[in-house]
Amino acid sequence: MLEVRDLVVRYGPVVAVDGVSLSVPAGPAGLGLVGESGSGKTTIGRAIVRLTAPASGGVTVDGVDAFRARGRELRAYRKSVQIVFQDPDSTLDPRMRVGAAITEALRAHGTVDRAGAAARVAGLLRDVGLDPEHAGRLPHQLSGGQRQRVAIARALAVEPRMLVLDEPTSALDVTVQARVLELIARLRDEHSLAYLLISHNLAVVEQLCEQVAVLYLGQVVEQGEAARVLARPVHPYTRALRAAVPDLSEALPRPETRRADPPDPAKPPSGCRFHPRCPIAVDRCRTERPQLREVGGRLTACHRAEVSLGSSDLRSPAPAA
Repeated sequence: MLEVRDLVVRYGPVVAVDGVSLSVPAGPAGLGLVGESGSGKTTIGRAIVRLTAPASGGVTVDGVDAFRARGRELRAYRKSVQIVFQDPDSTLDPRMRVGAAITEALRAHGTVDRAGAAARVAGLLRDVGLDPEHAGRLPHQLSGGQRQRVAIARALAVEPRMLVLDEPTSALDVTVQARVLELIARLRDEHSLAYLLISHNLAVVEQLCEQVAVLYLGQVVEQGEAARVLARPVHPYTRALRAAVPDLSEALPRPETRRADPPDPAKPPSGCRFHPRCPIAVDRCRTERPQLREVGGRLTACHRAEVSLGSSDLRSPAPAA
């Protein structure tokens, strides 16, 4: 369904995404992207929907090249791939009523005629758990969770096959987050959606995604089955992310951690980019960039992955807030 091949995205001197390759099968299926802020997650999502141009590499959906498509092919691409942003307030026009905002998407892609638009909008609002009467309201008359549901309804309006979900619940309170996540899980099966879920919440990724890719400074450091990677991570950075999640059920003391800030992305370290923060780094890590290879049933970019895999008490640095 989705293929990202050796994607490179630059912002001036900063290589925000450095040679990332990902794939998502036809839905229902999900791939989670996790990593600290600044790791390149959102940039990848924006590149998939053509909001950011790559320096090199490619993105294809159903065999259509996102950056070579023109005319009718480009129009079909935009219809098949939609994005839901983190903050619905930044994507909903405060002067446009909810029904009009959804109708705008329908009209732009010719999904329904004028006569059928109202019924289609009502059906979409029901799909996301809202009463059709919300179509006549302005965004400020809705709660944050309701506005995010409207954003999801608008993304679904053109019947996409691929969704990019960029932190869709991080701006919401905990109870609303749970309802929106339940909604995403239900819509995934009802509409056979494939999606790329960008999130800091490892539990959400494990719940909603079959696969996960862990990013550090624009590079994939670990990738594989979500349940396996998150239950027993191999890369020291993934282990640090996992150790940062509070677990009140733990009977044993948590491993010691040390605070270490990420390096300047404009001047990344040589070799393995994680080596200044890694507790098991050796000289080779400082000079030679590790390549993704299979270790323990997943892909990982670590020279010492076997050491990490065999350790049950690896001391890992805490990721920066």
